[in-house]
Parts: sequence; structure tokens; C-alpha cells
Amino acid sequence: MKHIVVEITAALEALSDAEKKAVFPKFFRAGKGEYGEGDCFLGVVVPQVRAVAKQHRNLTLDELHALLQSEWHEVRLCALTILKEQFKKADDMLRKQLFDFYLAHTQRINNWDLVDCSCYAVVGEYLLDKPRDILYRLAESPLLWDNRIAIVSTFAFIRKNQLDDVYALSDQLMHHPHGLIHKAVGWMLREAGKRNPQRLYDYVMSRRVEMPRTMLRYAIEKFSREERAILMAVTERNLHIIE
Repeated sequence: MKHIVVEITAALEALSDAEKKAVFPKFFRAGKGEYGEGDCFLGVVVPQVRAVAKQHRNLTLDELHALLQSEWHEVRLCALTILKEQFKKADDMLRKQLFDFYLAHTQRINNWDLVDCSCYAVVGEYLLDKPRDILYRLAESPLLWDNRIAIVSTFAFIRKNQLDDVYALSDQLMHHPHGLIHKAVGWMLREAGKRNPQRLYDYVMSRRVEMPRTMLRYAIEKFSREERAILMAVTERNLHIIE
């Protein structure tokens, strides 16, 4: 297994861009005390990572496990890309194994891009026709990335016009302390609103005072200027009264 880590790391290192290698730690907040603290970057963009993943699409779970232990962000991204592609073509038994594998490794799926590129395609897709209790447990986890997986996985449901869990999880995460979750919830609400604008409008109106500002802005982005003005004005007025 060690040889596959060396091989893929070398393939990605060959694609490294010095400027991106310098910029990525700032973009992904890898500094001391930040949410991505300690993450290391080779400076390889997503299309290039996908190309490397395509050349190694038949790796075993043990090999994917080894890749996910890498210090390099792009190596972990490559592992998740392979996992996602394997899931698309898997039978029911393998899908369950990949789903369980994913949830067993969430501590290594430890930045927003790693979560966002993979969780809906593995966790969300797997749960389309199954109970979704696990998402509500993930939303209560002390691990930030579990919380983001919980809400972003609902993107798979939204695509099938299954919206109830999006709103239920949004309520559960409404008072989360981290901006990354505010953004993720607002994003999923916005996507749900594309399917049923009135439901989103009513939801935001009923929670406009308690909803974090970033979450609100993300959620109402696709509304008309007039609708956004109403929602923001109401919120501003209530916040002013509270202050």
C-alpha cells in the first residue's frame, strides 16, 4: 500500500504549481488556529487531481485508507475522487462498504472542498432510499466536518425534490457557531429554493431574526431584489430592536 501513496504523491508533485502552493494554505485557512490548521498543499488544481485519480480508479479500500492518511491535501482529494467514482458504478453491497468507509474517515475529510466534492455523491446518494437518522447524528457531532457532511449530503435529496431533510437539518444547525456551517446551510437552502421558492421564502421569513447573517444572505441570493430587500429590511429592523 505504501507504494501507491508514493506513486500518486509523485504524480501530483509533478503537477505542482509554486504560486498555487503558496496561495492554497491561505485560501483553505491552514494557518495556526484556523479551521484547516496544519494542512499541507502541493499546489495542484482539481482537474489535474481528477486526471490522476482516473489513472488509479481501481484501488482497494486499504489503498484508499492509506491515501487518506497523507499530509497532502491533494492526495486526500484524489482518494475521495476515486471513492466517488467507484460508488457510481458499485453494486448495493459495495455501496454499503463505501458508505461505511466514508463515515469512518471523516476526520481525514477535513476541509470544506473535500466534504463538498464527495459527501453528496456518497452519503447522500446512498441514503436516497433509506432512513436518514445518521445525518442528524452527524449534525450533532463535535467534529466540524461531520456537521458540514450532514447538510451538504442533502444536495443529493434536493436533486430528487426531497426537501424535508434540508429544512429539518437547517433548523438543527441554525445556531451552529462556525461560519463554514452558516455558509453550507445557506447554500443548501438556496438550492432547495430553486425547487420550491415559496417554501424557502416562508422558511426564511419565519426564522429571519434567529438566522445568522451569512446563512441568510446565501439562502436568499436567488430571490428578486425586492424580495431580498424585504427579508433583509425585516432582519435589520429586528436586529436593531434587539440591540
